[in-house]
Amino acid sequence: MKDTRPGRAGGPAPAAQPARLSVLSLNTRGVPLVGSRLARRYAKIGATVDAGNADIACFQEVFSWWHLWLLARRLRTFRYASFRVSAAGPAGGLVTFSRLPVSGTTYRAFGLPPRVPGVSQAARLRAALKGALVTEFARSGLYVVNTHPVANRDGDWSESGRFYALHRAQLDVLAAIVVGVPAAAVVCGDFNVDRGSSLFDRFLADTGLADAFNGNCPATFRAEYLPAGESPSCIDFILTAGGVRAEAASVMFREAEQLPGGPDHVSDHIGLRATLALAP
Repeated sequence: MKDTRPGRAGGPAPAAQPARLSVLSLNTRGVPLVGSRLARRYAKIGATVDAGNADIACFQEVFSWWHLWLLARRLRTFRYASFRVSAAGPAGGLVTFSRLPVSGTTYRAFGLPPRVPGVSQAARLRAALKGALVTEFARSGLYVVNTHPVANRDGDWSESGRFYALHRAQLDVLAAIVVGVPAAAVVCGDFNVDRGSSLFDRFLADTGLADAFNGNCPATFRAEYLPAGESPSCIDFILTAGGVRAEAASVMFREAEQLPGGPDHVSDHIGLRATLALAP
């Protein structure tokens, strides 16, 4: 048994050690729903995560109750699932599974973005379904924000790009959510925003968040799912603030996995994982 008593009289008490935990993030569906062996891919994702030692798993694009069931049935040691109920499935396609007790869950939609030339009303309505899921872990004082802003179909994150205003509006809402979290925070998800863009730089400046990969994460969207000639980008992140410090970071599902019927990628994204230290 570990001795947690104060130091002897006349000597300093031992310094409190930070708590440590592991968080992962993955956009789970990615590739087309029809013909993508979804059930087999989800079974592989769930079984791999369940066999690992992650404490918290943030998933995006869990669009239906069927999607959620496929994951939950494999994540047998993750006793807690955080999401907001909507008619079709988890709101925003966001679910956070945990081995740690959850003390609270809130969801905030980003709302209808501004009208932008070249962006259809249908695209604006789809963007309005996006949001952020905030999960509270009272025992550690940690808040985990799982998010998935609107996709950029053009791969152009410059101020002249047609999706720039939509992304900026959603990131402004997300920044307000993060700043409003009253404790240590981890923000995970498929941001659909390139790491080298001014949008991402501005978001970090507004929130004070730090990249768990320190800018060294590889491209997180697979090149083979892009149109010919386009280069993949790092658009998925694990970000920290409020006394949370990344000690290590790595990728998951980078290579094709063995699935029934032959090897394949489990998603068009790779997964991210970080070991975090929480200040006492």
